[in-house]
Amino acid sequence: MRSNDRMAVRPFSPADADAFYAAVRASIDSLSYWMPWCTPAYSLQEARAWMAYCEDVWRAGSAFPLGIFDLASGQVLGGTGIHDVNSAYRMGSLGYWVGTPHTGRGVARAAARMAADIGFKELALTRLEIVVLLHNAASQHVAQAIGARKECDARNRLYFNGVAEDASVYGLLPADIGNV
Repeated sequence: MRSNDRMAVRPFSPADADAFYAAVRASIDSLSYWMPWCTPAYSLQEARAWMAYCEDVWRAGSAFPLGIFDLASGQVLGGTGIHDVNSAYRMGSLGYWVGTPHTGRGVARAAARMAADIGFKELALTRLEIVVLLHNAASQHVAQAIGARKECDARNRLYFNGVAEDASVYGLLPADIGNV
């Protein structure tokens, strides 16, 4: 777990399902644009299944999903974490999303930095990639704000709404975190 004076980033647990569900439901209109799993039909059962998945992949060491929690209320503010882990090359991908009521307050920036710290210090990764659609200015801003460097625009790098799309690839190394 990592925290600052306002929020904490930690692994999800089954007890977080209701709060996670509430955060997703409060953000359906904006989140569904970016996240294919987030539909108007998103259910509490899906949130519970996500919590079980999170525990499974943590145990397997294949992905490290994290919740972003308000310290005062315990409310879920969003999610972050490291996925697509390649243990042989000691690298992974860093992702993040913030619920609509909490955007524009530095939550994604702080959470991404905390997740990167876990990746570098606890998981001993030496590189994180942040892959962002070209038109996702907010996520690009977060990547830059935590010290990631844009390395390229890669053709057909992500699938978005069932179509291969170009995306910017940002690289983040342990030394980059200290430079911001």
